[in-house]
Amino acid sequence: MRVEWSLEDFQIPKSELPDRISELARELGASHELYFSSQKPRVAIFVSKLLHCLYDILVRYKTGELPVEIPLIVSNYQDAKPVAEHFGLKFFYFPVTRENRLEQEEKELELLKRENIELVVLARYNRILSPKFVQAYRNHIISVHHSFLPAFVGKDAYEQAFRRGVKIIGATAHFVTEELDAGPIIEQDVVRVSHRDSLEDFKRKGEDVEKIVLSRALKWYAERKILVYDNKTVVFD
Repeated sequence: MRVEWSLEDFQIPKSELPDRISELARELGASHELYFSSQKPRVAIFVSKLLHCLYDILVRYKTGELPVEIPLIVSNYQDAKPVAEHFGLKFFYFPVTRENRLEQEEKELELLKRENIELVVLARYNRILSPKFVQAYRNHIISVHHSFLPAFVGKDAYEQAFRRGVKIIGATAHFVTEELDAGPIIEQDVVRVSHRDSLEDFKRKGEDVEKIVLSRALKWYAERKILVYDNKTVVFD
């Protein structure tokens, strides 16, 4: 259930609402979450070398389309640093190798805690997160995958689709779980392709869809319209 209401002329003062609703939840044996629309979620964007989703999110953010706060960008490469500087955001560089992966994740988690980050957005971040990281932000990590899941999982989705000669390619925004590209799906969209399209055409068309589904998922999260249940989502319109 999702309930949204105005506090204008509401009999219970705003300051008392958390305790009163918690009391009701205990009586009902229910779990609950309470959010005020004035409280914008703080978001960290993780990105690697592909910057199209990052640019799209930041433009929407700066124009007021996304009701969030984005204080920082995290990357395992330096490519996004000029983008962060252009938009006036903090940039943190954590080079990741197989040997230092867990050590770097510890530093990233410390940073997220220090910055009071609620949501992590993987905007084509090319590293697989450890179970510990995922557990720390369960249902608070959104990623975009460059295919219409469950088809073509993994990093070379466009190549797989091109080899199969598909007529439709897509993108999927989903919450991250321990299983690769298998988390609860939030949003999907598609675009048509044909035998005339090269692999580069697939990528160009697909990247436009990636931007759309990721920005939608982020907006719906910020508006508290996503409910996760049994590895599925309900998105309230």
